[in-house]
Amino acid sequence: MTLRPHHVAMLATAIGDLSRLGSPADALLYQFFRRHPSMGPEDRAFVTEGVFAWLRRRRSLEQLAGTTHPSKLALAVAVRERGYSLRDLEPVISKADGEWVRAFKARLDTELPPAVAADVPDWLWERLGEAYGDEERTELTRAWLAPAPLDLRINPLKTTREQVREQLAASGIAAEPTPYSPLGLRIAGRPSLGRHPLQLEGAIEVQDEGSQLVGYLVAPKRSDMVVDFCAGAGGKTLLLGALMRSQGRLYAFDVVDKRLANLKPRLKRSGLSNVHPQLIASERDTKVKRLAGKIDRVLVDAPCTGFGTLRRNPDLKWRQSETGPAELVVKQRAILAAAATMVKPGGRLVYATCSVLPEENEAIVDAFLATHPAFALGDAAAELARAGIALDTGPTLKLLPHRHHCDGFYAAVLERSK
Repeated sequence: MTLRPHHVAMLATAIGDLSRLGSPADALLYQFFRRHPSMGPEDRAFVTEGVFAWLRRRRSLEQLAGTTHPSKLALAVAVRERGYSLRDLEPVISKADGEWVRAFKARLDTELPPAVAADVPDWLWERLGEAYGDEERTELTRAWLAPAPLDLRINPLKTTREQVREQLAASGIAAEPTPYSPLGLRIAGRPSLGRHPLQLEGAIEVQDEGSQLVGYLVAPKRSDMVVDFCAGAGGKTLLLGALMRSQGRLYAFDVVDKRLANLKPRLKRSGLSNVHPQLIASERDTKVKRLAGKIDRVLVDAPCTGFGTLRRNPDLKWRQSETGPAELVVKQRAILAAAATMVKPGGRLVYATCSVLPEENEAIVDAFLATHPAFALGDAAAELARAGIALDTGPTLKLLPHRHHCDGFYAAVLERSK
């Protein structure tokens, strides 16, 4: 993209606006664009890519720049992350800024402390080392520095994967089957699909492959009663409904009305008739208590740090505090215990997070099993194999971006005895 005089200035303004990160970065960026309606598609693309490059590499950029000033960080992003040369920049920046860029480029070979070079907070760097060891930690944090591809899930009630590939190709979009999910397609880059006919007619949904695999662990039968306990905007709900062939009964529970409101247009497009969104006040809501011992399958996609998604949500590593995981653990334990009350004898509970921290994953499941003798750990690899998915990460599903090229996910299959 050819730089215009306003590009660097607009990126600097966006960085300044987002620097406190009081809300998710994508929401803040949406608000930024609403405040600047005159920006065209090319301007928005430049700012979006620049902002997310800054978020991914914020710590090392600030260290090398020697400042947190947005205008200097915008120049640093343009040079180091976007690959613009001084010759590209000189027509659109001041002489003083040109001199600053020369000095910045001279510092690019400076050796940085490991956590700074990896662009994670010190506490997270240490925690990852404890959990994974030095080599795996290095590979994981390096993977987080690259943008994620765009994964789609096809709606098997409306189309096939090959049909979607052909229709996307006709639109100039190349898509490849995901390595594991039978319903997944992967697209390089970030083409706009919001108004694509496939999206509008409910033939596709944007959903990471790791998230799709969690649905296959739930493995609902057509006649089952199923609860998606933390449904959010409903990505996994829609997958479960499709796996049920729009039969049985599927409850989508959430404590935030806005999330369920976002599910409704997606649900309408999907063609599913077996999904019932339900707003609950808490995990101990009376709607939950009424279903005690009645549900065949329960999915708990628990609120978590979200560190498995740092390729696409890099702001999370700067928004989460060192004490955040411990606070989430309390919530995760309470939600899992409440969800378990709904599972009927012989039923199944799947506990999942998009975290890579053991305290949010294995530790939660171990503590649950120690206090719920009616439940036993199932075999995630065997369940995937039954669905024709050749992926074995052991008894539990453990996905990491540098190994499996999808978001980081953890999931455990918990079977209730008859």
